[in-house]
Amino acid sequence: MNPYVLSVEPLDGYRLDLMFENAERRIFDVKPYLRRGIFARLQNRATFRAVRVIAGSVEWPGELDLSYDTLYLESQPVADVAVTEAVAASIAQ
Repeated sequence: MNPYVLSVEPLDGYRLDLMFENAERRIFDVKPYLRRGIFARLQNRATFRAVRVIAGSVEWPGELDLSYDTLYLESQPVADVAVTEAVAASIAQ
């Protein structure tokens, strides 16, 4: 069983900054979901930013949600994200 989400902060680029009950901070990229069915509603930035934690998962208005399992398994630890972004920035220069 994967840990529950304790807090969520929407970030630019349709990403979520998540804190899990095991004290891990991870980043989840929502972009791959934006063209899937009801998740297309999240393309509206105001809707995307209205995310909140409900029962250990995240939810948006209209009962649009992602399970804590999906969020944990498909997210990256913050340290990994920072390294990836630093490498991408150095390549772009």
